[in-house]
Amino acid sequence: MKLILAEPFKSLWAGRDAFAEVERLEGEVYRELEGRRTLRTVVDGRGYFVKIHRGIGWGEVFKNLLSAKLPVLGAGQEWRAIQRLTEVGVPTMTAVAYGEKGSNPATQHSFIVTEELAPTISLEDFTLNWVKQPPQPPLKRALIAEVARMTGMMHRAGVNHRDCYICHFLLHTDTPVTVTQLRLSIIDLHRAQIHTVLSNRWRNKDLAALYFSALDIGLTQRDKLRFLRGYFQQPLRQILRDEARLLTWLESKASKLYARKLRHGDAL
Repeated sequence: MKLILAEPFKSLWAGRDAFAEVERLEGEVYRELEGRRTLRTVVDGRGYFVKIHRGIGWGEVFKNLLSAKLPVLGAGQEWRAIQRLTEVGVPTMTAVAYGEKGSNPATQHSFIVTEELAPTISLEDFTLNWVKQPPQPPLKRALIAEVARMTGMMHRAGVNHRDCYICHFLLHTDTPVTVTQLRLSIIDLHRAQIHTVLSNRWRNKDLAALYFSALDIGLTQRDKLRFLRGYFQQPLRQILRDEARLLTWLESKASKLYARKLRHGDAL
């Protein structure tokens, strides 16, 4: 069994069964699946997000594996990803409680509680009207540079997100959003993986997802090149030469994802 508690849960659950207590937390439920429940709760006037994972059974595990999908087996993936990103300086969530009980991945009970990042707005919502109401160019350039920097740092740290869309980058709005004063945090790491060295396969999947999610916000060719320069941290001429195959693949993959979105809606 693993159990790590910080305040306020360290005091709140002192002498109690944390796995029972987390199930008693109430609040707005964001997602309710067979093996996972996500809700927002308030403790001592502060918001927290709670993800509770329950064993999905070997049948579901094998079903995911046979369909070439890696199943989410518990809260440990998100906990470890948060720790790794924090170590290397990528802004993300702060975890204040984590528990894992049971060694059988198909029946394991686990949870993670993170501090709510507020006030914030997702980049998806922030850029929603960019096509009709373009932002100031310096602000757009600054946001592109920061997303590129964070994504590059994440990948160089051996972490791939697996849901790397602009909706999972939160822009902090506690102060006015300006070129010199903008903060982003990356969230929703429950499917993230950690590697000693990240393979191009997983890196490319993240980049394709990110590109696809930004197709409708009015990015120019120059914006895309600016992202590449910030992500790879290399001269643009070298990137265009060394990563030509990747860039061609990204265009194709993002187009396929977009066509699928048009056919099926947001269910990718």
